[in-house]
Parts: sequence; C-alpha cells; structure tokens
Amino acid sequence: MAHTLPEGYFSVPPSGTGPGILVLHAWWGLNDTIREICDRLSAEGYIAFAPDLYNGKLAKTIAEAEALSNELDGQQAMAVTKQAEDFLSDHKQVIGEKLGVVGFSLGAYFALGVSPEAPDHVKAVVVFYGTGDAEFEKANAAYLGHFAGTDPYEPAENIAWVENALLSSGHDVTFYRYEAVGHWFFERDRLDAYDARAAQLAWDRTLSFLKGVLKE
Repeated sequence: MAHTLPEGYFSVPPSGTGPGILVLHAWWGLNDTIREICDRLSAEGYIAFAPDLYNGKLAKTIAEAEALSNELDGQQAMAVTKQAEDFLSDHKQVIGEKLGVVGFSLGAYFALGVSPEAPDHVKAVVVFYGTGDAEFEKANAAYLGHFAGTDPYEPAENIAWVENALLSSGHDVTFYRYEAVGHWFFERDRLDAYDARAAQLAWDRTLSFLKGVLKE
C-alpha cells in the first residue's frame, strides 16, 4: 500500500537504499539542525525522514518555541508522526521491516508514543532529553535515551519514571545521563547549550545502537 509523503525533509544515502529512520524535531520546528541530522544519518547508510509537526513554522527563541508547542494539537501531531512511519515502512527504497525513531525534546514524546502504535515496524527508539507516556507494553522496540545532567525542562523524576516504565514492560532500555550539560546539548545551533564532547559521545552511542538493532 502506497502512502503519501507528509510534509518534511527526506534524506537518502548514496546507495539509494537503507533502513528507515524517522527523525522528530524539538520544539523549534523542522530547522536546519534537524535537516543536518537527517543528512548525517543518510551518510551512515540510513534513509531518514523528518516530518514537519509545525506545518512550516519555526522558532528561534524559547518564548517563540513555547508558544508553538502550546499551540500544537497533540493528536494531530501524533497522526502526522504515524503517517510518516507508514510512509517509511512502505517506501520501496527502505530495506527491511525494522524502523528506527529518533526524537529530540518535544519529538521524544512522539517517538515514545509512536512505538506502541507501530510495533511491527518500530524496533529502535532514541530519545534526546525528552520523555512521555504511552502503552509501552504494546511496543516491540529497544530504547536508548540521552539526558542532560542539569535540565530544568526535564526533571530527573520524569526520566526515572519512563526508564522504569519501559523496563517493567520488558524492553531493552539504556538511558545515559550526561553530567555538566543542559537541555539541547546535542543541537549545534543552540550556542547556549551545545556541548561538543557530550554530543559526539551521544552520536557514537546512537549509531552503535541503531546499527545493532536495524542492521544486524
């Protein structure tokens, strides 16, 4: 069954084929940083697609981002996420049945949420400094989390709760805490938060995790 391409950014490796990865943006919107992450994934041999949950809107300041996230219809955004998952899972250039999902902050919520919605396809979920609740017992995925040691946007108790919920649901779960960094430490355009060393370590761990689940 063919699915229409949702609005977003699509990046294909030089080979033209590869496992599929859904990339879900932070509350800034589908900006150049997310596009670059898609391109970095495609350079590693994956077909990456980032749906636009904001329908073209972008934020540069925290106030703007907060306003956009408050305006977001959660059900509609999850529907777009699922539409993007359907598109990738059926795309002729995507190899295999297994899909990965990588979500940043706001996008982490939808990454966790889509895993039980598509248990036959979503097998690897990576979240960066974001949490959420879902019917995890219905999911069939392994989970990797990257969290900041100092983060007023994501309390430690929220992280612990999600970690325990995933573990108690029988999933393979690895959560890392990166000390002395804050929210958005992975995003290069956030000059007030980006930490090159922590970002590189998180990237290396992410690639190893994705390879282990999707390519082996």
